[in-house]
Amino acid sequence: MAQDAITLTLQPREVTGKAVRHLRSAGNIPAVIHDHGKESVIVQGNGVEMLKVWKQAGKHHPVELTTDTQSYVALIKDAEFDPKKHQLSHLVFNAVDKNQKVEADIPVRPHYDEDNESSPAERAGFIVLTQLETVQVKAISSKLPDFLEYDAEKLVEVGDHITVADLKIPEGVELETELDHSVATVYEPSALAAANDAAGGDAEAEDAESVDSEHESTAEEGTQEDETRPGGKKEFEDKEQGTNPTKQ
Repeated sequence: MAQDAITLTLQPREVTGKAVRHLRSAGNIPAVIHDHGKESVIVQGNGVEMLKVWKQAGKHHPVELTTDTQSYVALIKDAEFDPKKHQLSHLVFNAVDKNQKVEADIPVRPHYDEDNESSPAERAGFIVLTQLETVQVKAISSKLPDFLEYDAEKLVEVGDHITVADLKIPEGVELETELDHSVATVYEPSALAAANDAAGGDAEAEDAESVDSEHESTAEEGTQEDETRPGGKKEFEDKEQGTNPTKQ
């Protein structure tokens, strides 16, 4: 499940604060590397390459970073995107020890039998609602999987559901998310439609379960000085990713 090694070369950065806008205009992206309580390293890199790395690695795949004086194995902690242009504008890396376990959020996805692109429930006209898109795991960086799978063929009838306990976990990976947390559940389309109408177009799983219950369904619930140190005071909202990273 792991991808090939992801590498990125970064250059030292001298400009900080509002001056970094000139970097972006020139096609570069500012970044910072936090390294186990040491003084953080402010760097920059080619914008196209950094966006590619972000898309490949997300927040769970280790990235092999090279600067002019040092090499690191790091995970991307946060990414900032311009809310108007929807372009990557900043990355924060956390260096990790190759021999120590780290926590990461891993994407979850269904696994279908050969020649199938949907679960038996979906093929029968039911709806499979995903309730958990990532789970938190702990492992050494080289063991972090790119994704975790569940057997979608077990989703057949209304009420069938998958929990974290049903995920296929590779050797050397520990689950941190509670095992009974629902990952995906099968619903009647009519129940979801009714719940959506009742919720004004913003229905969630619990709404659908309530409607299912009424219909006797079997569905279950399943300042720049901050730039050089991690955890600084300045925070911003990552509009693209829904996180609240520390701007560096």
